[in-house]
Amino acid sequence: MDRTEPQEPAATSDDPAPEPGPGEPVSTPEGVGGKRRRPWVRRVRLTALALVLLLIVPVLAVETALRINYMGDPAEGTYSRDRDAMWLGHAWVDGRKKDADVTALARRLADTGIRDLYVHSGPLEHDGTLPKSAYPRARWFIDSVHRELPGVRVQAFLGDVLANGGPDGLRLDDAATRAEVVRSAGQVLDTGYDGVHLDLEPLHSDDPDYLPLLDDLRALTRAEDARLSVAAHQIDPLPNLHSVAGLFADHPKWWSQEFFGQVARRVDQIAVMSYDTARPLESTYGGYVAQQTSLALEVTPPTTHLLMGLPFYYESDFSHWGHAETVAAAVRGARLGLSRTDPDRELFGLAPYIDFAATDTNWKEYREGWVR
Repeated sequence: MDRTEPQEPAATSDDPAPEPGPGEPVSTPEGVGGKRRRPWVRRVRLTALALVLLLIVPVLAVETALRINYMGDPAEGTYSRDRDAMWLGHAWVDGRKKDADVTALARRLADTGIRDLYVHSGPLEHDGTLPKSAYPRARWFIDSVHRELPGVRVQAFLGDVLANGGPDGLRLDDAATRAEVVRSAGQVLDTGYDGVHLDLEPLHSDDPDYLPLLDDLRALTRAEDARLSVAAHQIDPLPNLHSVAGLFADHPKWWSQEFFGQVARRVDQIAVMSYDTARPLESTYGGYVAQQTSLALEVTPPTTHLLMGLPFYYESDFSHWGHAETVAAAVRGARLGLSRTDPDRELFGLAPYIDFAATDTNWKEYREGWVR
């Protein structure tokens, strides 16, 4: 049942307010019905307001900055350089795909400028080894692509989950494991692959064991006249964000720009996984890709082929809002970043991820926005 306190009749101009008697407290205008508001209530409310502002204001500032970064028009000429790549699923090398599928793939890729296919051929075992049973039809697929799509390279997409202090996963700090990764790379090159595409996640910025591994892999691929490419984490959108995020998360998703550059100097191709950004709007996602493109171009040497990933799939969760992370926004964002930073860069392209989740809309937006 609701209960209300009885209220005294309101004073009129003819009824002067009574003087307090001896020992009676003096009434104050604070509170409702003459009640004094407790001081701690006010302090709690002010603290809560301050916390809300501390959370909301920076977010609004970042989203506004990204929206502004998406404004303007890309420069003329910032279209396909015929140097794109695409990630492919495991079905191409495990026996599920047939000749008719390769023919359909060739029709889909015709005139797109896609020149490298990263076909999933792992994963690596946690000790760095790779069973040959993981890719029994690799030779068939490689030969089929070379026949149907002359000039297109097929790279073995190898990866694993990193332990990073946990009990399970591949340990980069183990020299024997790194040696096995290099041996596995040589194994797939002997099968006929044109290169090795490495994707180890989550890879922390400034990992002291990753760069030596890349040096060893680069020596191998150069000796075999093959390509070495890597999938790269996003770059700090704010200075040292990976360090700050590391205080709250075990695996911050960003690399420092310096570390990105160190990786880029050790490989032939570096493909930024520029999706799963948690951006809620198409305009802010596009602005984010524009920023990532500029940051990557600034530290990628002109002799290394830089690729920006495209989300050829649809999900909707906190890390990836499907209505926002569209191919059209990613393409436009990449063109804006290219326009502002290095519009004449030749070794630049886009990389759709991934073939089995792609829709006709994904392909349409990629072609209309980039392929000319």
